[in-house]
Amino acid sequence: MTTRKIAFLFPGQGSQTVGMGRSLAENFPIATQTFAEADEALAFPLSRIFLDGPEDDLRLTENTQPAILTVSVAAFRVLAQHGIHPTLAAGHSLGEWSAHVAARTLHFADAVRAVKARGRAMQAAVPAGEGAMAAVLSLSAEAVAEACAEAQAATGQPVSPANFNTPDQTVVSGAKAAVEKAAELVKARGTRKVVMLQVSAPFHCALMQPAQEEVARVLAAIELRDPQFPVAANVSGDLVTTAAQVRQALIEQVTGTVRWAGCVQSLVSAGADLFIEAGPGKVLTGLLRQIDRSLTCINVEDAAGLEKSLAALNT
Repeated sequence: MTTRKIAFLFPGQGSQTVGMGRSLAENFPIATQTFAEADEALAFPLSRIFLDGPEDDLRLTENTQPAILTVSVAAFRVLAQHGIHPTLAAGHSLGEWSAHVAARTLHFADAVRAVKARGRAMQAAVPAGEGAMAAVLSLSAEAVAEACAEAQAATGQPVSPANFNTPDQTVVSGAKAAVEKAAELVKARGTRKVVMLQVSAPFHCALMQPAQEEVARVLAAIELRDPQFPVAANVSGDLVTTAAQVRQALIEQVTGTVRWAGCVQSLVSAGADLFIEAGPGKVLTGLLRQIDRSLTCINVEDAAGLEKSLAALNT
């Protein structure tokens, strides 16, 4: 096996589908065990929801977040059993928690319970219909941030960049009227496309302050250790290596901007030459391609993805 510096990427909300994790459970006992651990931690049949539905139950944020975390950790454990270990990691929003389970910063059961509470608090922070999110394509992050500031001043309501996903894709989040105003302003600045997102709440903006306070309360009761390998923090894009840094990063990311392009750049600067997206979907694989087409990323959400990873490491 060739020596590669592997970075694991862990997906966030939006990557969920009913049936995710089924291939892992059918092929690897460690995945079934992981699903059982999550069910036990929550005293709730979470795995039944993400394996069999109904989709409406999976779509509830308080179920979506622990479900994606659980399938991601199962994929990580399957990879580990086959000798594939990361030396670096990053996770998109919720995925940052998965990354820290992988880095043994916190116990899996603690993480499952914490992200259940995180999801519930994020859903409750803003009444349905009052917030919105929109993806802005083919416009610089700086121009989008300027449009948000202008829209906030014009409406008196909060709106800000929620995700700097790639150099050409920024997601904005905030009060519905302010997001709609920002959408008008980015169009005037020459964006190619604005897509209003179907989301249950306006994540990663000032309206999430009540949820941030709940996450801080939950984290205060959890033991965190220094991660076993560096993990990129969403709020800064920088690698963190201590429990204190992790705690602050996980709290601040609830209202803060996800600097995903910065996270990827930090991993590349640290020497990552193979990326593995561990968990459901291929969202992060797609974003990585947009950030730098020369980077290799393999998605592992089933047995076929594992085989591709093993093949890449044996070439």
